[in-house]
Amino acid sequence: MSGGGAGGRGGGGDGSGGGARAPRLRTFGEGLRSGELGSLPVLLSLVSIWLVFVTLDDSFLSPRNLSNLSVDIVGTGLIAVGVVFVLLIGEIDLSVGSVSGLAAAVFAVLNVHHGMPEGLAVLLAVVMGTAIGALHGFFFARVGVPAFVVTLAGLLGWNGLMLYVLGTSGTINLDDEGLVAMLTGHYFHDVAVAYGVAALGTAGYLLVSLRDARRRVAAGVPSRSRGGIAVRTAVLGTAAFATAFVLNRFQGLPLALLLFVVVLVGLDHVLRRTTYGRMIFAIGGGVEAARRAGLAVVWVRISVFAVSGTMAAVGGLFLASRVTSAGQSSGGGNLLMNVIAAAVIGGTSLFGGRGRVWSALLGVLVIQSIASGVALLGIQASVQFMITGGVLLVAVVIDSLSRRAQKAHGRV
Repeated sequence: MSGGGAGGRGGGGDGSGGGARAPRLRTFGEGLRSGELGSLPVLLSLVSIWLVFVTLDDSFLSPRNLSNLSVDIVGTGLIAVGVVFVLLIGEIDLSVGSVSGLAAAVFAVLNVHHGMPEGLAVLLAVVMGTAIGALHGFFFARVGVPAFVVTLAGLLGWNGLMLYVLGTSGTINLDDEGLVAMLTGHYFHDVAVAYGVAALGTAGYLLVSLRDARRRVAAGVPSRSRGGIAVRTAVLGTAAFATAFVLNRFQGLPLALLLFVVVLVGLDHVLRRTTYGRMIFAIGGGVEAARRAGLAVVWVRISVFAVSGTMAAVGGLFLASRVTSAGQSSGGGNLLMNVIAAAVIGGTSLFGGRGRVWSALLGVLVIQSIASGVALLGIQASVQFMITGGVLLVAVVIDSLSRRAQKAHGRV
């Protein structure tokens, strides 16, 4: 019987083509049923949004607009990265917007009003964000106050402190030629820089993937085939060089985008390839099980909120750099909702235990693309909120259905 089955599959003239395609189709179908689609839904959403807006206004995909988009995503994206860490343990941080505004205000007051060197003022602002995050984590992990309540109190309290720090000045303008202003204002005009970064990133991904495959084969666990690695490397390389080509047609590679990618790569390594990262996923998968396994649950929870506070402060400085000022509206508006939406839309689960820092990049690209397209078309901001809300709802529905499918397959 088994021989006949094998012969039946091999017997047609399409044994090589159809036989190669069938496993891929079966794998995709299994992914649909088991809730393991990865980044596919958000990528399809992003492509659909871009197609709609470029149809309505062909300047949407112009080098100028895409270059501006690549800088606009950085501040919000950095804050979203910190939120990803908190979501991975199944919690939420509502204070990140206020912390980002407070960091910008503290930097501006120290540097502009008190003449402190920019480097030291930046360091103090970021350390303050770390301390605030650790404080939230302490009340949550040690005292037992729900994270929602702790960070909601932080949202109100740190916003009030920001207004107090700014005082009657209201808005403080930053030095246009200063260090912080350069974060989003500097571009590498030499075309070789953008192409060099694209080549380095592609080669690095290929080498790391091949090394991981060899290690997994040596350990006797399933690994990605060389063909699969080649395909993924080709896709990444195509995207990287296309991005470099578009950016070079305007002003070159933005420093902000380069720093953002470096942070993403570094934190992705922390989450996926360190003991600390594995502890975060373990706690997100089940706190009690992690505790019984001997993991330092309290310490990890505090540290995760410290990471969130740190990234909120860093993102706040980038947002201040974009407008070269810090004011009473810093960290306000729809920033908090955009940050949380970016993490969730990008694929990080609200239930904990599933997600990647690259989720922040994909999610913020979706949100900022909607904002950019609406602005180009001259549509009211209310439409942007409705579209973003709809995309967020779809992402949460997919997350819920995915989790249900995983439970049905015994994976949760």
